[in-house]
Amino acid sequence: MRAVMVMYDSLRLDLLPCYGGKEVELPNFKRLAEKTAIFDSSYVCSMPCMPARRELHTGRANFLHRSWGPIEPFDDSMPEILKNNGIYTRIVTDHNHYIEDGGASYVQRYNTWECNRGQEGDPWQGYAGEVADNPHQHPMNPNLPEGMKTFLKRWRDNDMLNREKMQKEEDYPQAKTFAQGVEFLERNHDVDNWYLQIETFDPHEPFDAPKNYISRICDPDSIGDLDWPPYAHVTEPEEEIRSFRMHYLALLSFCDECLGKVLDEFDKYDLWKDTMLIVNTDHGFLLSEHGWWAKGSPYYQEIVHTPLFIWDPRLGIKGERRNSVVQTIDLAPTLLEFFGQEIPKDMIGRPLKDVIASDTPVREYAIFGTHGGPLYVTDGRYKLMLAAKENPPAMYEYTLMPTHMRARFSVQEMQGAEFSEGFSFTKGCKVMKIPCSLVQMGGNVELKPGDEWLYDLVNDPKEECRIDDPEVVARLKAGALAVMKENEAPEEMINRYNLV
Repeated sequence: MRAVMVMYDSLRLDLLPCYGGKEVELPNFKRLAEKTAIFDSSYVCSMPCMPARRELHTGRANFLHRSWGPIEPFDDSMPEILKNNGIYTRIVTDHNHYIEDGGASYVQRYNTWECNRGQEGDPWQGYAGEVADNPHQHPMNPNLPEGMKTFLKRWRDNDMLNREKMQKEEDYPQAKTFAQGVEFLERNHDVDNWYLQIETFDPHEPFDAPKNYISRICDPDSIGDLDWPPYAHVTEPEEEIRSFRMHYLALLSFCDECLGKVLDEFDKYDLWKDTMLIVNTDHGFLLSEHGWWAKGSPYYQEIVHTPLFIWDPRLGIKGERRNSVVQTIDLAPTLLEFFGQEIPKDMIGRPLKDVIASDTPVREYAIFGTHGGPLYVTDGRYKLMLAAKENPPAMYEYTLMPTHMRARFSVQEMQGAEFSEGFSFTKGCKVMKIPCSLVQMGGNVELKPGDEWLYDLVNDPKEECRIDDPEVVARLKAGALAVMKENEAPEEMINRYNLV
């Protein structure tokens, strides 16, 4: 048995053709939908990048116990389980968070790995002199603290220097990543027992695509250079909003082109007969919808309702849709089951074989969110957004790997740490219980303490009008509580959202 995962970052479901997208031609995503089961109720669990990737390894929610961070010593890692049981695993990626402090210990769980540098503000190219202002972003807010302005200037400088290294399409990190994936398929198409993860940071911002892809979408001279939107309310004029959106669509077209190279390999060597294919993403991205950019707002459908495609050669289901609610946490057990491996008892996710075969549900409720942000719960029909109550209990990080995205925990943070007895999934290990100090993403700027926002996703898929239905709210809150208890959520997390 063999399996390939093609994973994107910030891929929007509603822009893909099989989900109703019409703004850009995406022939390979259309081709993919004809070859796979299409999931209509796929959701994130933990946001954003590395929390989602921890779930891809462990099959359990990240955000209930900690924020962004590495694989823990007690974690069950899907690729490592495969590796330890004689199944060769490889990841090729351009996701720069894997080589930062908060991404430590992920790629090392595979037999081999390759990371292509240069995405976003990756500190890749070195230059000690002055770098011109970045024309892809707005001028920096002069009211920011000096330390933040220094960091952002360095980050923008890195982006400009990285782009200088991308003169041809094959120079782009995504192109390199897919070329390495194709190389593996060429070399191993007649070898058994392997798992390949082709993971690109695109179409994450900045939306930097080769110029010929911009020409496919519109006249490049008509949209300017802006391709890196802020995590903020939309305040830009229409021409700037259009620039950001057109650049995203151009990058999406580039993603489609690269996907086609993998599908070509499946056709060339008839990998369809015995090789699983999963195409997924960690989350979506707001392109001015709801008056927001990016993913720091309340988690509307454009952010958390994710595209998912799976081909299981044992079942032969293709071009059919599945409506059962599934999540990122289901992918690890799905792959372990496919390879005939025992699923660890601490994996909360469920294998999706029966969903693919007959749309048999694996859960009634899905919860998702960011550590410290609002709690979200859906049954596929309704979605409830729950803000923390007034004066919520203190939050803690439960971890043995105290790093943030790009830094270790500070001495001051660690001075407040104490040891907790841990949880069943920490396998007898005590864990550090560290008071939270970071401002978390996830929508506190609009949801006020105690807010309970309910949406009917069937009658209002764009979430334009909140509804009032106390019965549905009570049912979803009870469902959320049951899922949180299944995940051994700390008591302060349950109390935070008035669930008891």
